[in-house]
Amino acid sequence: MSFLQSMASLLVSCGLLMQQTLMELSPQNDPNGLLLVNREWRISSEYYPQVRQAQVSGQVRRLRPEAASALEEMYKAAKEEAGVTLVSVSGYREYDKQERIYRAKLKRVKGDVEAANAYVALPGASEHQTGLAMDVGQRSLSSDQNLSGSFGDSRGGKWLRENCWRFGFIIRYQEGWEEITGYESEPWHVRYVGKTYAEMMHENNVPLEVFVQLLREDTLMKLLTEEGEMK
Repeated sequence: MSFLQSMASLLVSCGLLMQQTLMELSPQNDPNGLLLVNREWRISSEYYPQVRQAQVSGQVRRLRPEAASALEEMYKAAKEEAGVTLVSVSGYREYDKQERIYRAKLKRVKGDVEAANAYVALPGASEHQTGLAMDVGQRSLSSDQNLSGSFGDSRGGKWLRENCWRFGFIIRYQEGWEEITGYESEPWHVRYVGKTYAEMMHENNVPLEVFVQLLREDTLMKLLTEEGEMK
């Protein structure tokens, strides 16, 4: 093997090693971290997180323990600070349930896949399967209002948008982010990411996809810096 061939092989090996290390450290590969889930980054039908029933008003109230505790804290604050009773509309969903919801939506839009995908995630592409997402409503609103833009204009919706980050949540699908997230604006859909990340995303006003990419780039820079220091 020539010198140039040896160098090329070494660069490829280093590149693959760097890529593998970066992927291992990437948040979407950490089930206890940010766990990015969308149409490109899906989770298995066998993914079953540990969940518990959040002690709040509403319907489907199951979330992962840390998210459930944060939700309880947030609902209590909404009542104390704004006099609003927030309610859970839909929390954890298993893969099979998401599949049924998607098929029902597809039927309602007469097989229009693009229309169905704008509002309902494909099985394996739903944040609800992570146990970290909750559709939030306000008790005084009807079920139709809670899962619509009306919620965003309500007192509860406004309070949620301005304060959810304090408790480790983000409004996952915001207006103006449609091309990045792949979904229409959903002022009722919150996603738990932890207080540190939630504050950072709130301050920078970026969707989860962008934030994860920034973290990956930061991780890469640290890896490159460490590599340079070892030489």
